Amino acid sequence: MKKRLILLLCLVLCLFPIHSLADMAEGDMIVTLGENLSETQKNSLLEEMGAPKDVQIVTVSNQEEHQYLGKYIAKSFIGTRAISSSAITIASKGSGITVKTKNINWVTDEMYVNALITAGVKDANIYVTAPISVSGTAALTGIIKAYEISADKTIPEDVKQAANQEMVETAKLGDSIGNENATALIAKVKEEIAKKKPKNDEELRNIIEQAAKDLNVTLTDQQMQRLINLFNKLKNLDINWNQVSDQLNKAKDRISKYLQSDEGQGFLEKIKQFFSWLIDTIKSFFS
Repeated sequence: MKKRLILLLCLVLCLFPIHSLADMAEGDMIVTLGENLSETQKNSLLEEMGAPKDVQIVTVSNQEEHQYLGKYIAKSFIGTRAISSSAITIASKGSGITVKTKNINWVTDEMYVNALITAGVKDANIYVTAPISVSGTAALTGIIKAYEISADKTIPEDVKQAANQEMVETAKLGDSIGNENATALIAKVKEEIAKKKPKNDEELRNIIEQAAKDLNVTLTDQQMQRLINLFNKLKNLDINWNQVSDQLNKAKDRISKYLQSDEGQGFLEKIKQFFSWLIDTIKSFFS
């Protein structure tokens, strides 16, 4: 009887092979949609993402948003509806993470990259969007959820919480010292943690103070303490710091390559032309 069951099972598996989502290849996409989107909004976002008809869709609930963000920002800020959505496309091995956003007004592309690196995400092109302008904090929940499915890998709950906390703390810091400075500071401190592996608060404080000094940024005592608390949490988690360092380097390499490209040089030239025009305008005004 046992032999017959085994033979039958083998026959079924041969006729209907099971494909794990871990078998997703470069270029494959998985989509996350907020559960409170209307059907019209869902279809519009799928079209905007360029999603294939048979794309794997993961739904993100408002309850999940509160689960991962409720400790770090006010409930009223999270709201009662899950709206923001994302598309995660598998990239080539070793390529790192890229993020582009639309209708996201608080969390920047670089903040997502930083937080996702902390969560252990790698080699993915990510597009975050919403039908209306939103803060973007909730999108990280969906991205991590989709990455777990696509990579067939469970990210520990405490690491997810830490990634969400990092994103929120960076955005809050950005409100006072600027988004670019805040993102650069967080990335720089993580790099130094990966290199030096600080053993206590004093060593961690020295790393943060030096990073702030290098960026010509002044932190309040409260901001310093919040960062010490955040990085203490990160360094005590089971995070692959070698991978974190590697992914941060890839992110920096991509920025460097962009600035050296024709497109990047064109962008810099436009900035130079704008400031040249601005200076000439100011001069003519006073003369």
